[in-house]
Amino acid sequence: MTTKRSAYDVIVAPVITEKATLASEANQVIFKVKPDATKTEIKNAVEALFKVKVKAVNTIVRKGKLKAFRGVKAVLSDTKRAVVTLESGHSIDVTTGL
Repeated sequence: MTTKRSAYDVIVAPVITEKATLASEANQVIFKVKPDATKTEIKNAVEALFKVKVKAVNTIVRKGKLKAFRGVKAVLSDTKRAVVTLESGHSIDVTTGL
């Protein structure tokens, strides 16, 4: 049985990096999303939360890195990111929050 998730359950956080800032010039926004979120769920969540029109959604699964701290090795968890391309004339300012 599948349950319908809210928009806040799909999108975890915006990605604020130098690369994400450069992507914003091309009318794209990058979000961290739940690992099992689909492209249509991501599109519907962004449109509902920010009241914008989404043109395309591309997803990336970023593999976790191997880190060592004081001789103890650990693997960081994988993260899924969504690159959301907006229609022309629409924009999202992720630094202000919701």
